[in-house]
Amino acid sequence: MSEAVPGFVPRMLRDPDVGLFRADERVYAAMLDGWRAQMLARGLGTDTIEARCRLLVRFQEFSGEFPWQWRPVDIDDFLAGLRSGEKPLSLKTLRSYSNAVAMFCGYLTHPGYGWGEFCERTFGDIPSQICFEWNTPRHTTDDAVPPGRRAFTKAELQRVFDHLDDLVDREYAAGSKRWLPLFRDSVAFKVCYAYGLRRRELTMLDLEDFGPNPHVSDYGHFGALQVRWAKGTAGSGPRRRTVLTVPEFEWVIEQLRTWTTGGMRKQFATADRSSALWPSERGARMTKGGFSDAFAAARDAVGLPKELGLHCLRHSYVTHLIEAGYDPLFVQTQVGHSFASTTSLYTSVSSDFKQKTVQKMIALRLATQKDPDA
Repeated sequence: MSEAVPGFVPRMLRDPDVGLFRADERVYAAMLDGWRAQMLARGLGTDTIEARCRLLVRFQEFSGEFPWQWRPVDIDDFLAGLRSGEKPLSLKTLRSYSNAVAMFCGYLTHPGYGWGEFCERTFGDIPSQICFEWNTPRHTTDDAVPPGRRAFTKAELQRVFDHLDDLVDREYAAGSKRWLPLFRDSVAFKVCYAYGLRRRELTMLDLEDFGPNPHVSDYGHFGALQVRWAKGTAGSGPRRRTVLTVPEFEWVIEQLRTWTTGGMRKQFATADRSSALWPSERGARMTKGGFSDAFAAARDAVGLPKELGLHCLRHSYVTHLIEAGYDPLFVQTQVGHSFASTTSLYTSVSSDFKQKTVQKMIALRLATQKDPDA
């Protein structure tokens, strides 16, 4: 097997004329280096790679053994301790930990990297997979989304947006400088909802990210949004997607025009520092935390539950498009989900919508019974 493969057993370890002092520690360090090289070759981000390697160091110190000695009971004890401590970790975190260990074991046991043969020759034992469905947290819809997180109803959203608009009007009438950042936040939250954005996606928007939709000329320069900082997968960098402006949210176009070409954005002293859509009072760009805090303040002011954070605007976008009759596949593409099951987790249609759907199906069934050829 060619050692040119990223992650292959290094030549130094395979040289029979080279003796290894503290061989187990040296080999484990080489295994981690090889895994780093393999993950880099797969295009994963350095932050993800280092976080996984730190976890493997932590797991090895916990078990007191090395990969060729690991057994399923080791991961059982490791995860059980993390789950039952004073500050138990969430199932989502435990799942990411077990996935990292499983991927490392998968790398070591793959014949393409030579570690199995090397360990058998050096230690008389070979690495094996220790993470299975029966001893690691499974991904279920029950724990994928926190119980309190749901979509806003349209009435709740109206309360939040009306509060923000009234606040802007009051501060402007009073001659306060606070009206401008309040207006920025108000427009930003409406854009977040109208395009189903994540917090980071909202924060990283630039003026150049909007463009026309050649099939809907009425929307002008705001027919489509190019999201450049969408969530990546498996440690990769940010992905891109295009979100089309839909008729249900075309009201946001006037808001964007007022903000960009109407001169509102330019009134920030920091606006010339970059093309960021949302400049802050002191920096070139607003932060995720800044937007989250501002939204939480508006939510609290109108008496809505604390579980309804800024990300719930994205849930609302998905839900309200589904209620409006949009094809679920179109909605999935708009929000950038790889799987339809993920989109379904974001959907919390109203009871009124459910009742109308049931009534529609009953009416269709009755019509069919009356006219079998229909």
